[in-house]
Amino acid sequence: MKFKILVLLLVSFSMIFCASSQKKLEKQRANDPQYQYNVGLVYLQNDSYEEAMKYLEKSLSLKPDFDLALNALGIIHFINAEFQEAQGYFERCLKVNPEFTEARNYLGSVYQEIGYLDKAEAEFSKAISDETYASRELPLYNLARLYLLKEKDEEALKLVNAALILNDRMVMAINLKGVLLERLGQMKDAIKSYEKALEINPGDVNLSYNLAVAYFKSDRRAEAKSLFEKIYPNVQDEEIKAKIDEYLEVLK
Repeated sequence: MKFKILVLLLVSFSMIFCASSQKKLEKQRANDPQYQYNVGLVYLQNDSYEEAMKYLEKSLSLKPDFDLALNALGIIHFINAEFQEAQGYFERCLKVNPEFTEARNYLGSVYQEIGYLDKAEAEFSKAISDETYASRELPLYNLARLYLLKEKDEEALKLVNAALILNDRMVMAINLKGVLLERLGQMKDAIKSYEKALEINPGDVNLSYNLAVAYFKSDRRAEAKSLFEKIYPNVQDEEIKAKIDEYLEVLK
């Protein structure tokens, strides 16, 4: 009987100790900016932006100069097309840590979206110059896209090729290369680029549309017609649908 009582006392003490330890752990986590950031990052990676912001803002309240949290919040606002807010977070991040190249690349993208093209070019160039940046293909691609807007097609093509040396399966860069080659009158090579992009991502409607248009321009009419008809039911953009209607009318 005494043994049973002793066991019950030990179990009760263990439960009290566990509850106390759990409360202590929760309190530590609630005041740990790194833990709050880590949880926010998990939500961000799973596209749960509202939940991510709660934890990231909590992290920042505990450590106002936390560059990782500033960058992550900038990314969420950028994804939500809240460019003014994104700009503020990325600029704060770079003020804390000027070597944070990912934030610099995103800031360049923000500047481009709001029309500050010269500022965007400067940020992308700085990001490209950081040879330790593991994703240098991104600012290379972004600057190429900017040069496309500025009609600097030859310079843009060089940048795209540099991006593809770093990542030869970067679909958006392969597609951009096709666009540039098409503008430069190199239609056969443009078609090869679009076809390569579609091999990697066969379900992409925009890639298929670009390829179909290139087929049409190259007088490969049967292939153009077949591809236009194949993608038509999946096109969401009414403007593109209208263009496909025009192409199909010509191809009759």
